[in-house]
Amino acid sequence: MTKPIKQAKLVLEDGSEYPGWSFGGVLSRAGEVVFTTAMNGYLQYLTDPGYRGQILVSSYPLVGNCGVPLTKNGEPVFNEAGIPVHFESSRIQVSGFVVFEPCGKPSHYTCSTTLSSWLEKNNVPGIYGIDTRALTIRLRNQGVMMGKIVVEGSNDVSFDSGMVSHPVPEVSPVEVFPMEVSTSTLKGAGLPDTEAPVIVLIDCGAKAGIIRCLIARGVRIIRIPWNHDPAGLNFDGIILSGGPGDPKACGKTIAMVRRAFGHGKPVFGIGLGCQIMALAAGADTYKLPYGHRGQTQPCIDMESGRCYITSQNHGFAIRSDTLPSGWEPWFINNNDNTIEGIRSTRGPFRAVQFYPEGCPGPRDTEFLFDRFIEEVRGVPLEVPCIK
Repeated sequence: MTKPIKQAKLVLEDGSEYPGWSFGGVLSRAGEVVFTTAMNGYLQYLTDPGYRGQILVSSYPLVGNCGVPLTKNGEPVFNEAGIPVHFESSRIQVSGFVVFEPCGKPSHYTCSTTLSSWLEKNNVPGIYGIDTRALTIRLRNQGVMMGKIVVEGSNDVSFDSGMVSHPVPEVSPVEVFPMEVSTSTLKGAGLPDTEAPVIVLIDCGAKAGIIRCLIARGVRIIRIPWNHDPAGLNFDGIILSGGPGDPKACGKTIAMVRRAFGHGKPVFGIGLGCQIMALAAGADTYKLPYGHRGQTQPCIDMESGRCYITSQNHGFAIRSDTLPSGWEPWFINNNDNTIEGIRSTRGPFRAVQFYPEGCPGPRDTEFLFDRFIEEVRGVPLEVPCIK
């Protein structure tokens, strides 16, 4: 028997309402309403910890045409390192999903279920039949705001119920987790077993893609919680992961990074990690009106002048006029001139707002992982230049 379609509506805190139809979980949920301009990759952005607690709007009209790849037991597929193969984490992170049209009959060789069934299994509500491009324009003009998906027959919720002042602890591991790399992977990276560098990943909500990129390069990883000091560990470098929320809420992480600068070992920040590094250096951050979320953000490398098309998900940025002496912009967003990366002129400390492991086209910026590992191993850097 076909499940009856229920009416639903998206309500924004400014009083505007968008009527539509329910799919996925049949419940009402609230959260900060944000949009992404990505045309594909819904498996990745729905499971991105950076979207924790948010209601996500897809400006692209048709979503779900590839379905969802799960095991026979309905669970994500994991690789030998225990990392999800198709997702960025082991669960859906958004509070709700807003689309114009969900695909009911997906077609892909990995597909095992539909987007709607996946959302329903994870108790995440979706709403469709909304002009998401008009909604995106509204969010661009008014800025992100709290909202709620209210489904017919379910209990209403308040806007406050979706407010999470500090979501990082919800997506960070609760204990130190060493991750071994296989001998075959080391050989593939051209490294003998004894020379694999050890990287501490301060996990504020790390995407699985970051870990996959590091493992593929023969790196041993020690994942630690956002508030665990790495000082007592034996390591060669630090990566600050991305994650959700306001970077200023991560006071313990900021203090740890500030101390790490004094040790002189390479530190590489990504997303939220870029903002945390800036705060540790003494700069300030601010909330963007609607954030940078999508797969086509153009970023200019200030070293080479080259423009890279990047994948991003962040709602905060660094105030350029607060960067202290010894720090400078590394990448600049070509759309709005906001800082997309910073670097120290006095030590091996660098960070970017975008996802180097993201593949909006080719693997444009994965070389940043290579540069970081070269710094860890003490190999001189070669700066790519445009002829």
